[in-house]
Amino acid sequence: MENILKYYEFSDFFQDKSETFLEGDICFSELNEQHFLIFERKIKEKETYNLYVSKYASKKSIGKTPPEILEKLVDDYDKSLAEHRIILRKYMY
Repeated sequence: MENILKYYEFSDFFQDKSETFLEGDICFSELNEQHFLIFERKIKEKETYNLYVSKYASKKSIGKTPPEILEKLVDDYDKSLAEHRIILRKYMY
């Protein structure tokens, strides 16, 4: 997973203080000035990730205020599944 985060230039993980992502830490990658992809890292029995597309007023708002728009793209992202990789690529290019 680390390679995917580096390849797509996701930020480091940090704690969400907006109470939007209650499962764990988040990281993001910028699509444009207001739209972002967000990975939520859930740590319970095992480490898993959810992928979201979101809209914020600016990237400074991520993790501090709730997003204007939030849509879950993938639940329990698995880099070995082609359909998960395709969804990620669709937004990044």
